[in-house]
Amino acid sequence: MVASRAARERKAAAQAGELARVRIEVGPQDQFVYKITCVECTGKGDRPWSVYRPGEDNGFMAGMDRWIFHLREKHPTSDAPCLEFLPAAEQRLHERRRQQAGGTGHADD
Repeated sequence: MVASRAARERKAAAQAGELARVRIEVGPQDQFVYKITCVECTGKGDRPWSVYRPGEDNGFMAGMDRWIFHLREKHPTSDAPCLEFLPAAEQRLHERRRQQAGGTGHADD
């Protein structure tokens, strides 16, 4: 059984913690686009800081990874449940950087 968009939104909001506002929209290719904003930080102008990046991966893992890094950097005392996934988020970031630098992201490169 596939979870509804509302159920996914509630789950993501619970994992992201009390500093987050979570919305899920449907993107141009019918994929879920996660928009997590911070209730305390501002981005451009008066808009809240957001994990959404136009033209980039805005799925659950990418959005939650950006949120985890935001919490670690800007709100280090936060105890959001998603922070338990910090080591995995750091590993994915390391692999992406290796791929962008020309490696495959595998340990045997």
